[in-house]
Amino acid sequence: MRILVTGAAGFIGAALSQKLLERGNTVTGLDNLNDYYDVSLKKARLRRLEQFKRFKFEKVDIADRIKIALIFSKNSFNTVINLAAQAGVRYSIENPAAYVDANLVGFSNILEGCRNSNVDHLVYASSSSVYGANTVIPFSERHVADHPISLYGATKKANELMAHAYAYLYDLPATGLRFFTVYGPWGRPDMALFKFTKGILDNQSIPVYNHGNMIRDFTFIDDIVEGVVCTIDKPPSVGPRAASPDTNSSPLWRIYNIGNSRKVQLRDYIQALETALGKKAKLDLLPMQDGDVPVTEADVTALQKEFGYRPKTNIKQGIQQFVDWYLDYYGK
Repeated sequence: MRILVTGAAGFIGAALSQKLLERGNTVTGLDNLNDYYDVSLKKARLRRLEQFKRFKFEKVDIADRIKIALIFSKNSFNTVINLAAQAGVRYSIENPAAYVDANLVGFSNILEGCRNSNVDHLVYASSSSVYGANTVIPFSERHVADHPISLYGATKKANELMAHAYAYLYDLPATGLRFFTVYGPWGRPDMALFKFTKGILDNQSIPVYNHGNMIRDFTFIDDIVEGVVCTIDKPPSVGPRAASPDTNSSPLWRIYNIGNSRKVQLRDYIQALETALGKKAKLDLLPMQDGDVPVTEADVTALQKEFGYRPKTNIKQGIQQFVDWYLDYYGK
């Protein structure tokens, strides 16, 4: 199987690409290697992938319509996995243009490439941020997700709607995955676990928002990758077109939550990190930030039922694996 992975130098993209290569797929990876965070970390991830003969990397921005069209015209991809995006809720307040370019313009280019190349299946990253102001816990795919409270969340909801249109108009099988707070080795430096670890080791206070009264559905990277892989080989089945307000009504368009399906208090998360590091944290208790929500929890019943998805890694195990990687990578 020939697979295109966009965002291949990113946290999830690199881990997924490695898994696909290990199972024998041919992978073309795209990434623009922007400086949103440490580029050397992205390059280090790529070096691990370049050890595989069936991996090819192209430095391309998915917002570049001409280059993306050229890549699709020169290749014959069976499956496209779009993970390239401008990530982060808080950064979307500072730099909204980056989200419009990558998440909207870029995604439209990927959709066009898939349509014009008769791709068998598009799998793309959505986010728990689409639930926005929803207060019904756990979040279910059948809940209304029309009230995002960040531009990031709004762009991810837009991606789902854009994919729906292409599935309906052009018979493009499309599977959207709403990721819930991914963490683990080779993670992003802008995420909480990375920041907390660095702060604790450097004897600095770590920022804890909403005074620590936060609950998250933390999902370990290996569990996320397993969930993505299980959806790749089973695209939405062909059937008669339908137009309905139900979330998963269209035969070629599906949305799934992908999370650990367990609520974890932020303070318990920090305590597990303190145990793994053998060092206490200094907490800087702060109010809630704009665009953030106090609770996330995934209902993964649909993914379990259709694909047998079963996350295996608990918080203590996952944080210990991250800490082991961090200390080794940074030579602490």
